Amino acid sequence: MPLLHLINLPGPPVAVPAGATLLAAIQRAGHDWRHACGAKGRCTTCRLQVLDGAEHLTPRTEPELRYLAAGRLLPHERLACQVRLPQGEATGQVPEATKLPHVEYVS
Repeated sequence: MPLLHLINLPGPPVAVPAGATLLAAIQRAGHDWRHACGAKGRCTTCRLQVLDGAEHLTPRTEPELRYLAAGRLLPHERLACQVRLPQGEATGQVPEATKLPHVEYVS
């Protein structure tokens, strides 16, 4: 099963079931992850900084392309509610701007 390594969250890598978004897999693994629009691709609060393995992720969706063009999504960021990991492994982290106050992050 594909794996997502979240370097600033405690615990083992997140297993990503076939067809699941990274947000769904992260939540299934028990992590609280910001997503203000309800995982509809209408905001950028669920963004994930991709540090490695971007080649294993699905192509950018229309909302991601729109936010990228508007400068609201950086080239190394993806919307967790939109992106999938069909195979392989990827490594990422929660951006500083979207960290939740009640979650303890690893330095």
